[in-house]
Parts: sequence; C-alpha cells; structure tokens
Amino acid sequence: MPETPELLALIRSRSPIIVIESREELRIKELVFQVCYSVKLPVYAWNIVDGLKLLGKSKQSENHCFQPSEVLNYLWNMKIQGVFVLMDFHPYVTEPRHVRLLKEIAQSSERYRQTIILLSHQIDVPEELKTFTSNLPIQLPNAQELRVIVDSAIKKWYALNPGQSMSVDREAVELLVRNLNGLTASEAERLTRRAMSNKSITLASIPEIARAKYEMLNRGSVLTYEHETAQFSEVGGLKRMKEWLHRRQAAFLGTSIQPIDVPKGILLLGIQGSGKSLAAKAVAGTWRIPLLRLDFGALYDKFIGETERKTRDSLKMAEMMAPCVLWLDEIEKGVATGNDGDAGTSRRVLATLLTWMAERKSAVFVVATANDIQSLPPELMRKGRMDEIFFVDLPDLETRKDIFTIHLKKRKLDPNAFDLTKLAESCEGFSGSEIEQCVVASLYSLIGGNGALTNELLLNEIHATKPLSVVMAEQINAMRAWAAERTVQAN
Repeated sequence: MPETPELLALIRSRSPIIVIESREELRIKELVFQVCYSVKLPVYAWNIVDGLKLLGKSKQSENHCFQPSEVLNYLWNMKIQGVFVLMDFHPYVTEPRHVRLLKEIAQSSERYRQTIILLSHQIDVPEELKTFTSNLPIQLPNAQELRVIVDSAIKKWYALNPGQSMSVDREAVELLVRNLNGLTASEAERLTRRAMSNKSITLASIPEIARAKYEMLNRGSVLTYEHETAQFSEVGGLKRMKEWLHRRQAAFLGTSIQPIDVPKGILLLGIQGSGKSLAAKAVAGTWRIPLLRLDFGALYDKFIGETERKTRDSLKMAEMMAPCVLWLDEIEKGVATGNDGDAGTSRRVLATLLTWMAERKSAVFVVATANDIQSLPPELMRKGRMDEIFFVDLPDLETRKDIFTIHLKKRKLDPNAFDLTKLAESCEGFSGSEIEQCVVASLYSLIGGNGALTNELLLNEIHATKPLSVVMAEQINAMRAWAAERTVQAN
C-alpha cells in the first residue's frame, strides 16, 4: 500500500491525531494494524455499535466504552499506550466536551505514546484541534491497479462457475477499467461483478456501470447524470468541430501513442436551437463516457457559503467520475458577474470554476454552451481554460438537408420520398430545432387522417413559421458579426 510509509512516519513521530477520509474502512483498519504490528504498538478500534476493542486478540477483547464521551474519558484517564481508531466519529467531533477531551489527550500524547485516528468518509476538524492534526491522504487505485482488479474478478468468476463460459469483449473491458476510475478497490470489484451479472462484459453494459458509479458516488451534488446521449451522426453539420474533436479523442481517452496534453474543453457560442446541447451530448456518446450536467439553478443557495461549497463538491464529483464530459449549459446565466445583488457570490463561483478549469489534471472534458455573448465574463474566453471557442451558426443549405434527413429517419420516414433540396431552400434562416418542429407539426396535422406526410405539408408548415432569425434579427445579426472575427466556425 503506498500509504504505509507515511502512516508509519506519522505514528513513529507520535502525531496526536491522524485524520483519514476513506470509504474503505476494512482496508484502512488492516493497514493500521500491519503498521502498528511492525512497531509493536497495540491497536484499538471503536465504533458506536461494538465499543472499544483490541484488534488482533479477539479472545482477550471486551466490549466497553460504547458512547463517544465514554471512550474519550477512558483514554484520557487510563493513559494507555497504543493507536486508537475511532470510526464514524465525525458527528461527535465538534461537541465542546469532545473537543476539550481530544485536546487534552493530544497534549499528553507524546508522554503516553497515544495516537488517535479519526476514520470516516468525511471529517471536519474543529479549529481548536487542527494544530494537533495530521491528514493521511488515501490514494485510489490507478488504471493499472484497476485492470488487475477486473482481471482478478473475471478469474474468480471462472473459479466459482466451473464449466461455464462468459463472453468478454476486450474493448468493453478497457472501457470498464476507465469507468472505474475514482472508486475504491472494493467498489471497483463490486461494479465489475455487476458488469458480469449476465455472464458477459460487453459495450452494452458500460452505460449501466457508469450510471451505477454515479449513484454510488453522488452525495448531494447538483450534478445531473444525463442518461440520454447522442452520436455525431445525429448532429447535422458542425464539420469543423467534429473533426477537431475526432483529432483529440485518443489524447483524452489515453489511447494516444504520443504523450499529449489532455484536452480541457470547448465553449460553444451560438443561436438558440442551433444544436449546441445536442453537440455536448454527442461528445459523450461518441467517446463512450458519462455525461454530467451542472445545473446552475440548483447550484445557487440562499445560505452564505453554500453556493461555493456546492460548486467545489460538484467539481470534485466530476473528477471522481473521470473520464467524463461536464456540460455547463447556458453558462452565462450561472457566472454573470454584472449582478451586484448576490453579494459577490457569482464572482466567487466564477473564480472557483476558472481556477479549476486552468489547473485540473483529471480527464474531465468541459463543454460549455452560451447564447448571450455579452454576458460572458472575459476571463472565461482566455485560452488555457478552454481549448477552443466555436460559433454554431444557423445551418447552411447542405446542413439543413442533413437535419431534415436525420429527423425524418428518426420518425421512421424515408428521406428519399421527399424533395430535400426544395425543403432546405424554403427554410433558410431556420435553426435545427425549428426544422425539427416543422417536421413534428406536420405530423400532428395527419392525426385522425389517412394521408401520408408529403412535401406540401412540410412546406406549408415552413411558410407558417417565423424563425428566430426573423423575430430577433437585430440581436442575431449582431451576434454573428461579433463571432466572425473572434471564434472558429463550427461548420
């Protein structure tokens, strides 16, 4: 275990209090026992159900000190030598009497060689105790260790099921290993067994594993797991952006032969309904990685400091889900800094987000979408935080034909039965979503009738529609003029 030398150093230096935040309670207890055995120190473990017990000599152990105050009083009064692992002590650590007792024990720990280990999934140490406290970070399994866990689980399956066979797709195994990133060893093994539950590990089982991982890790985060993703074949146009993403796929997924920096993300500016959200979904779907969406509406909280905490927790959650796509939808609404009525909360959220975007090392690909260019803070536009800024314009003639083809096929209609060129020419200035709605509205006109969808019905609906490019012509023309010299055209 890579933590062994550091834990050994902390115990030998007689650190009064060691904080370990981990979900692997059994593994940490074994680690502490092995380290203390090497230096001939007894190890005691406490929880509110079993009380205080001496590890390693169960026959001589007696349950006592069930309550938090009892165990701290016992350690303070008895002055016994050893290492004491207090599990799930986080709800009690802030109580004034417990703070005082821990401080008393810590101040006399060097004389009596006592070390307290606070072990829990998350611990907030009171300020009074921080001077006595050391933190031991627990490393999660890396890609090589996760691969060993998966291979070991497969071997165990064959050992437990002699004479039976299992279908194992090696590409699916590699995707499984990538999706287990951010989990403990026991959690990774549990999800691997879940992936094998149908006697197979296939590409079809990976999305379910990613969703199970999200549910396992999600602890009140405002990140939403998007179950429905897409493929680039479902996105009309955007050829330059698709090619840009294709060239960076291997680098992001770690399959590139050359050592290349991991791409950080893109900012999609454009007109409403032009396909920015669908493009974000297509990145995740094409790369076969989870898609997480940050809901800025749920992020902001009326209590002071809660919004900033939620922001940090959400970004940490995204890193634990890596590799993944983090979709910041309509980002200008969440980080607009012109509003002075929120006591500077938006500015602090923006600062946290920008620092994370510039410094993160994890495989989290950010896709930020925005409709209102004027509301975007200039700091967000700087290279280094986003790899590229694409402008998603209104679709051209060929793209409109592709969009009609996509939506007709989606509704089990043959595109060859329609004059796509005439339809595309008739809807100049329409966005992708407006073209889709023309198809949907035309189909509604057939309800109750016996006819089939025709070019005429589609043309009638097109002529009856006033697109956004007409209704808001001034704003859209200004946006296109602004983006012409400042961004890369996505199409």
